[in-house]
Amino acid sequence: MAAATLLLALAVVALGSGHVEAFDPNPLQDFCVADPTSKVHENGVACKDPAAVVAEDFLFGGLDKPGGKTSKRFGFTANQVQIPGLNTLGESHVHLDVVPGGVFPVHYHPRAAETALVLEGSVYFGFVSSYPDNKLYAKVLRKGDVFAVPQGLVHFLYNNGTAPATLYASLSSQNPGLVLLGNSLFAGALPDDLVAKTLLTDAHTVQTIKANFRRS
Repeated sequence: MAAATLLLALAVVALGSGHVEAFDPNPLQDFCVADPTSKVHENGVACKDPAAVVAEDFLFGGLDKPGGKTSKRFGFTANQVQIPGLNTLGESHVHLDVVPGGVFPVHYHPRAAETALVLEGSVYFGFVSSYPDNKLYAKVLRKGDVFAVPQGLVHFLYNNGTAPATLYASLSSQNPGLVLLGNSLFAGALPDDLVAKTLLTDAHTVQTIKANFRRS
Protein backbone atom coordinates (compact mmCIF):
# COMPACT_ATOMS: atom_id res chain seq x y z
CA MET A 1 0.00 0.00 0.00
CA ALA A 2 2.81 2.40 0.92
CA ALA A 3 4.62 1.60 -2.34
CA ALA A 4 1.47 2.28 -4.36
CA THR A 5 0.97 5.60 -2.59
CA LEU A 6 4.57 6.57 -3.27
CA LEU A 7 4.23 5.72 -6.98
CA LEU A 8 1.04 7.80 -7.21
CA ALA A 9 2.76 10.76 -5.54
CA LEU A 10 5.72 10.50 -7.92
CA ALA A 11 3.36 10.36 -10.91
CA VAL A 12 1.57 13.53 -9.77
CA VAL A 13 4.89 15.33 -9.28
CA ALA A 14 6.07 14.22 -12.73
CA LEU A 15 2.88 15.49 -14.36
CA GLY A 16 3.15 18.79 -12.50
CA SER A 17 6.77 19.20 -13.50
CA GLY A 18 5.93 18.63 -17.14
CA HIS A 19 3.25 21.33 -16.95
CA VAL A 20 5.58 23.86 -15.35
CA GLU A 21 8.30 23.28 -17.93
CA ALA A 22 5.89 24.19 -20.71
CA PHE A 23 6.18 27.85 -19.66
CA ASP A 24 8.96 30.28 -18.79
CA PRO A 25 10.67 29.20 -15.54
CA ASN A 26 10.05 31.14 -12.34
CA PRO A 27 12.87 33.50 -11.32
CA LEU A 28 15.14 32.47 -8.44
CA GLN A 29 16.09 36.03 -7.45
CA ASP A 30 14.58 39.54 -7.44
CA PHE A 31 15.83 40.24 -10.96
CA CYS A 32 18.28 39.07 -13.59
CA VAL A 33 19.08 42.11 -15.71
CA ALA A 34 20.15 40.97 -19.19
CA ASP A 35 23.86 41.25 -19.93
CA PRO A 36 24.18 41.39 -23.75
CA THR A 37 27.98 41.38 -23.49
CA SER A 38 28.12 37.97 -21.82
CA LYS A 39 29.53 35.05 -23.84
CA VAL A 40 27.59 32.55 -21.74
CA HIS A 41 24.99 30.65 -23.79
CA GLU A 42 21.87 29.60 -21.92
CA ASN A 43 18.07 29.49 -22.24
CA GLY A 44 17.64 33.24 -22.03
CA VAL A 45 20.26 35.92 -21.44
CA ALA A 46 22.96 35.80 -18.75
CA CYS A 47 22.54 38.03 -15.70
CA LYS A 48 24.34 41.29 -15.18
CA ASP A 49 26.33 41.66 -11.95
CA PRO A 50 23.70 42.87 -9.40
CA ALA A 51 26.19 45.44 -8.13
CA ALA A 52 26.21 47.05 -11.57
CA VAL A 53 22.42 47.23 -11.95
CA VAL A 54 20.93 50.74 -12.23
CA ALA A 55 17.40 52.14 -12.50
CA GLU A 56 17.81 52.60 -16.27
CA ASP A 57 17.92 48.80 -16.61
CA PHE A 58 14.18 48.82 -15.86
CA LEU A 59 13.28 51.74 -18.13
CA PHE A 60 12.27 52.08 -21.78
CA GLY A 61 11.42 55.52 -23.11
CA GLY A 62 10.19 57.04 -26.34
CA LEU A 63 6.90 55.22 -26.83
CA ASP A 64 5.16 58.56 -27.24
CA LYS A 65 6.65 58.67 -30.75
CA PRO A 66 6.33 56.14 -33.61
CA GLY A 67 9.36 53.94 -34.14
CA GLY A 68 10.60 50.41 -34.71
CA LYS A 69 10.34 48.06 -37.66
CA THR A 70 7.91 49.12 -40.37
CA SER A 71 5.99 46.80 -42.67
CA LYS A 72 4.97 48.84 -45.71
CA ARG A 73 3.19 45.78 -47.10
CA PHE A 74 0.82 45.52 -44.14
CA GLY A 75 0.84 49.09 -42.87
CA PHE A 76 2.15 48.78 -39.33
CA THR A 77 5.20 49.68 -37.28
CA ALA A 78 6.23 47.42 -34.39
CA ASN A 79 8.57 48.60 -31.66
CA GLN A 80 9.72 45.85 -29.31
CA VAL A 81 10.01 47.20 -25.78
CA GLN A 82 13.52 46.21 -24.70
CA ILE A 83 13.80 46.34 -20.91
CA PRO A 84 16.87 44.45 -19.65
CA GLY A 85 15.33 44.13 -16.18
CA LEU A 86 12.54 41.90 -17.56
CA ASN A 87 15.03 39.16 -18.42
CA THR A 88 13.85 35.75 -17.01
CA LEU A 89 10.54 37.24 -15.79
CA GLY A 90 8.48 35.54 -18.51
CA GLU A 91 7.05 38.52 -20.35
CA SER A 92 7.62 40.75 -23.35
CA HIS A 93 5.97 43.88 -24.75
CA VAL A 94 5.40 45.46 -28.15
CA HIS A 95 4.21 48.93 -29.20
CA LEU A 96 2.26 49.00 -32.48
CA ASP A 97 1.24 51.81 -34.80
CA VAL A 98 -1.22 50.85 -37.55
CA VAL A 99 -2.24 53.12 -40.41
CA PRO A 100 -5.86 53.26 -41.61
CA GLY A 101 -6.46 50.12 -43.67
CA GLY A 102 -3.38 48.46 -42.16
CA VAL A 103 -3.31 45.01 -40.59
CA PHE A 104 -1.16 42.89 -38.38
CA PRO A 105 -1.89 39.76 -40.41
CA VAL A 106 -3.23 36.46 -39.15
CA HIS A 107 -0.63 34.91 -36.84
CA TYR A 108 -0.08 33.13 -33.55
CA HIS A 109 2.43 32.97 -30.71
CA PRO A 110 3.28 29.33 -29.88
CA ARG A 111 4.63 30.14 -26.42
CA ALA A 112 2.50 33.02 -25.14
CA ALA A 113 -0.91 34.46 -24.41
CA GLU A 114 -1.39 38.11 -25.33
CA THR A 115 -3.28 41.13 -24.05
CA ALA A 116 -3.56 44.23 -26.23
CA LEU A 117 -4.46 47.73 -25.02
CA VAL A 118 -5.66 50.34 -27.51
CA LEU A 119 -3.96 53.68 -26.79
CA GLU A 120 -5.32 55.63 -29.74
CA GLY A 121 -7.83 55.04 -32.54
CA SER A 122 -9.83 51.86 -33.06
CA VAL A 123 -9.15 48.41 -34.53
CA TYR A 124 -11.00 45.22 -35.33
CA PHE A 125 -9.21 42.64 -33.17
CA GLY A 126 -9.87 38.98 -32.48
CA PHE A 127 -8.89 35.34 -32.49
CA VAL A 128 -10.17 32.00 -33.77
CA SER A 129 -10.60 28.95 -31.55
CA SER A 130 -8.98 25.64 -32.45
CA TYR A 131 -10.35 22.93 -34.76
CA PRO A 132 -13.06 21.72 -35.13
CA ASP A 133 -15.03 24.75 -33.85
CA ASN A 134 -12.95 27.48 -35.55
CA LYS A 135 -15.13 30.04 -33.79
CA LEU A 136 -14.33 33.72 -34.25
CA TYR A 137 -14.11 35.92 -31.14
CA ALA A 138 -13.63 39.52 -32.27
CA LYS A 139 -14.59 43.06 -31.35
CA VAL A 140 -14.03 46.59 -32.54
CA LEU A 141 -11.72 47.98 -29.87
CA ARG A 142 -11.50 51.66 -29.06
CA LYS A 143 -9.18 53.77 -26.93
CA GLY A 144 -8.91 52.25 -23.47
CA ASP A 145 -10.14 48.79 -24.46
CA VAL A 146 -8.11 45.66 -23.68
CA PHE A 147 -8.51 42.31 -25.45
CA ALA A 148 -6.97 38.97 -24.44
CA VAL A 149 -5.81 36.17 -26.74
CA PRO A 150 -5.20 32.68 -25.30
CA GLN A 151 -1.82 31.06 -25.93
CA GLY A 152 -1.26 29.54 -29.35
CA LEU A 153 -4.50 30.69 -30.98
CA VAL A 154 -4.62 32.40 -34.37
CA HIS A 155 -5.39 36.12 -34.09
CA PHE A 156 -5.22 39.40 -36.00
CA LEU A 157 -5.86 43.11 -35.91
CA TYR A 158 -7.23 45.34 -38.64
CA ASN A 159 -7.46 49.12 -38.58
CA ASN A 160 -10.70 49.48 -40.49
CA GLY A 161 -11.17 53.05 -39.32
CA THR A 162 -10.10 56.38 -40.81
CA ALA A 163 -7.47 57.36 -38.23
CA PRO A 164 -4.13 55.83 -37.19
CA ALA A 165 -4.29 53.38 -34.29
CA THR A 166 -1.76 52.70 -31.53
CA LEU A 167 -1.68 49.60 -29.32
CA TYR A 168 0.46 48.20 -26.54
CA ALA A 169 0.65 44.40 -26.43
CA SER A 170 1.93 42.30 -23.53
CA LEU A 171 2.89 38.64 -24.00
CA SER A 172 3.34 35.98 -21.35
CA SER A 173 6.77 34.78 -22.47
CA GLN A 174 10.20 36.31 -22.85
CA ASN A 175 10.35 34.59 -26.24
CA PRO A 176 6.74 34.17 -27.42
CA GLY A 177 7.54 33.25 -31.01
CA LEU A 178 5.70 34.59 -34.04
CA VAL A 179 4.20 32.49 -36.83
CA LEU A 180 2.64 34.46 -39.71
CA LEU A 181 0.27 32.05 -41.45
CA GLY A 182 0.53 33.75 -44.83
CA ASN A 183 4.32 33.64 -44.74
CA SER A 184 4.33 30.02 -43.62
CA LEU A 185 2.19 29.02 -46.58
CA PHE A 186 3.47 31.32 -49.31
CA ALA A 187 6.93 32.62 -48.38
CA GLY A 188 8.51 29.30 -47.45
CA ALA A 189 9.44 26.13 -49.28
CA LEU A 190 6.15 24.23 -49.11
CA PRO A 191 5.37 22.56 -52.48
CA ASP A 192 2.78 24.40 -54.57
CA ASP A 193 0.59 21.32 -54.98
CA LEU A 194 0.56 20.71 -51.21
CA VAL A 195 -0.50 24.29 -50.49
CA ALA A 196 -3.11 24.10 -53.27
CA LYS A 197 -4.64 20.93 -51.80
CA THR A 198 -4.55 22.42 -48.31
CA LEU A 199 -6.45 25.52 -49.46
CA LEU A 200 -8.74 23.66 -51.89
CA THR A 201 -7.47 25.64 -54.85
CA ASP A 202 -5.09 25.15 -57.78
CA ALA A 203 -1.31 25.44 -58.12
CA HIS A 204 -1.55 28.47 -60.44
CA THR A 205 -3.40 30.46 -57.75
CA VAL A 206 -0.79 29.45 -55.20
CA GLN A 207 2.04 30.55 -57.53
CA THR A 208 0.35 33.93 -58.05
CA ILE A 209 0.06 34.52 -54.31
CA LYS A 210 3.65 33.37 -53.73
CA ALA A 211 4.80 35.95 -56.27
CA ASN A 212 3.13 38.66 -54.17
CA PHE A 213 5.02 37.49 -51.08
CA ARG A 214 8.33 37.57 -52.96
CA ARG A 215 7.90 41.26 -53.76
CA SER A 216 9.60 43.67 -51.37
